[in-house]
Amino acid sequence: MRQKQGFVLRDVFDENVIVAEGIEVVDFSKMITLNETATTIWKKAKELGDFTPEQLANALCETYEVDYDRALKGVSKLLKSWQEIGLLED
Repeated sequence: MRQKQGFVLRDVFDENVIVAEGIEVVDFSKMITLNETATTIWKKAKELGDFTPEQLANALCETYEVDYDRALKGVSKLLKSWQEIGLLED
């Protein structure tokens, strides 16, 4: 799986948000706000290019004090929601 091209992480008024690139697609009602953990996952996914939920869960375990099973459950849930709104592709 990988991030769909055209979406970028931006800092907007001290909030991390995912927005579509390009002036023709600017629609501020469609920004996705990320908390610190989700931002870490987004950045790691970007770094990896192609990634698996397991790789992202391992990255969370390295960054935060969280056990692997909990990290994997959270990552899987987040990736599912990102897939549903079209931020990821297989």
